[in-house]
Amino acid sequence: MRRSAGILLYRVVDDGAEGRVEVLLGHMGGPFWARKDAGAWTIPKGEHEPDEDPLSAALREFEEETGVSLPAADFVDLGEVRQSGGKVVRAWAVEGDLDAATLASNTFEMEWPPKSGQTATFPELDRFEWFDLETARTKVIAAQAQFLDRLAQRPITPGVRPQA
Repeated sequence: MRRSAGILLYRVVDDGAEGRVEVLLGHMGGPFWARKDAGAWTIPKGEHEPDEDPLSAALREFEEETGVSLPAADFVDLGEVRQSGGKVVRAWAVEGDLDAATLASNTFEMEWPPKSGQTATFPELDRFEWFDLETARTKVIAAQAQFLDRLAQRPITPGVRPQA
């Protein structure tokens, strides 16, 4: 069974009332996803070996896919979900704020165009954006919407980390 681990970075935007939670998602790179939007976004995540600590893997993958290393923080375990392809993804939420326009993902190579014998390089995540939870549910891979629901069930106050 393939396993991945990732980080759901969130921020609280002061909109005058309680504040609005926004999450950082990355749009999957490569030609298959280029013209897709709904269901084509993901939390920064990546596969790990069975004997590797999942949180360590999540932090490594976050850095590889965004170019930013997260400092030690109170990471909230959001549990696991099984995606449609069978991969099990575990995620942690943490509060933070990054400029989505400055993030840059690592790359992968694949034959492109198909059957051409030529290789092209693509970013794993080709762009990043902050979305409110309602919008994020329409953008993210279906199974990962459970992470958004789990985050939304926690009391969140600007500047105060949720309790695990």
